[in-house]
Amino acid sequence: MSEQGFTENEKKHIVSMRLNNDDRLAIQSMASRLFVRESELYRFAVNTLLNRMHKLHDLDCTGTDLLPLFIEFREELNQNLGLKKQQLFNIVNNGISHPEKFVAMSDIELLLLPQHLVRQRLLQIQNAVAFKQYDINAWLESYFVEKYGLAKNINEDIETDEAKG
Repeated sequence: MSEQGFTENEKKHIVSMRLNNDDRLAIQSMASRLFVRESELYRFAVNTLLNRMHKLHDLDCTGTDLLPLFIEFREELNQNLGLKKQQLFNIVNNGISHPEKFVAMSDIELLLLPQHLVRQRLLQIQNAVAFKQYDINAWLESYFVEKYGLAKNINEDIETDEAKG
């Protein structure tokens, strides 16, 4: 296909990012083991991220629609993005057209706390104690499933959404 045949959406762009040396060496090692170029591994990582976090791209997904995503990626998002509670509250509840999808600030805070503090906070919530589990993420998921009427198994919900998209 000639250069003139490309539409604006088909153009590729060069993106620059900073990686620490350990991450760069890990990418090189994985690429070598997979017999692919580093750039292919970076594209794979970006595509995987976009597919798994597609709900953030859909402006109709608000409030409780986003809870499964933030439960799944809770630790990674906190560690790598350092989201603040007001910021996450705005991300989740911005543009809500259905009041039943609203997520309380106290529950937003649960998504941002470290494991040991989530456990302590859940122990203080009467409705959450009934779903107590050793695995904090499973306990948090059970609490949200009951409180917000989410799908019983959030991972199944995510897989179902991936199959649709």
